[in-house]
Amino acid sequence: MNNNIIEIQDLKKYFYMKKSFLSKEPVILKAVDGVSLSIVRGKTLGLVGESGCGKTTLGRTIIRLYEPTSGRIIFNGEDVTTVPFKPFRQKMQYIFQDPYASLDPRKTISDIVGEALDIHNMVQGKKDRAERIKELLKTVGLSSEHASRYPHEFSGGQRQRIGIARSLAVEPEFLICDEPISALDVSIQAQIINMLVDMQASKNLTYLFIAHDLAVVKHISDFIGVMYLGKIIEYSASNELYSKPLHPYTKALISSIPVPDPSLSRNRNRIILQGDVPSPVNLPSGCRFRTRCPIAQTICAEQEPPLIDMGGGHLCACHFA
Repeated sequence: MNNNIIEIQDLKKYFYMKKSFLSKEPVILKAVDGVSLSIVRGKTLGLVGESGCGKTTLGRTIIRLYEPTSGRIIFNGEDVTTVPFKPFRQKMQYIFQDPYASLDPRKTISDIVGEALDIHNMVQGKKDRAERIKELLKTVGLSSEHASRYPHEFSGGQRQRIGIARSLAVEPEFLICDEPISALDVSIQAQIINMLVDMQASKNLTYLFIAHDLAVVKHISDFIGVMYLGKIIEYSASNELYSKPLHPYTKALISSIPVPDPSLSRNRNRIILQGDVPSPVNLPSGCRFRTRCPIAQTICAEQEPPLIDMGGGHLCACHFA
């Protein structure tokens, strides 16, 4: 029996732009370029990579906030790539990165959290609606008196909790968490992460967790995918990836994780990548990482390495892994 809640097959999302006001020739920005992955029900897939690598675009394309250019999105065994998405949106929800921009400042918290209940006809009458909102706020550590307030009356951490309550309102099975803690203080980050872990255990939720902080991703994730310029270049179980990284890019990312012990930190062999990330409009030939790779050779410019299983489900796209 297939226990994957979601499967992505060769998913692509291209943005078409003009070179200039007078030019009719389009420029293609390949934000997501042939990503295939699956997520086991009740587990967390962490997605890491530098800014601009396509993590957020992938998440938004999976939930069809962006319509895919090509590829397939299979949810609970059903192809949801082109069909009307409203029936599936109830089971697939999104937690946005910015807790300040993702909440409507003109609406009360009751209206923000209750809107999804109204759209999907999940409550009967005002009393039932109010009780459900009270229950959701309690789930994320807020009190019922917060329901009548407006977003500007809350701290960043409280706003993110409200965003999570809104996502939980429709009783989803799959949550895409788009850097849900990056805008928060460290102490608040721990609270949000612990809350997500507890909710996953109690509600059997499945997460796609997008983040920059590799230490956090290791803590919360069962599996980790590493993205670079629109492609998955390494994928493995969390512990395996951190203990035995194969791709030069993954090794550089892991070497950048801060170590709290000064003596250990001084003796670490940190890998400093040279140069900037190439433009997704003008991608390098062959391996996309070769322009910054310390072990690149001629073949890297000539052939793009496929993502292959190096053993035990540890996938890597590198000619010299």
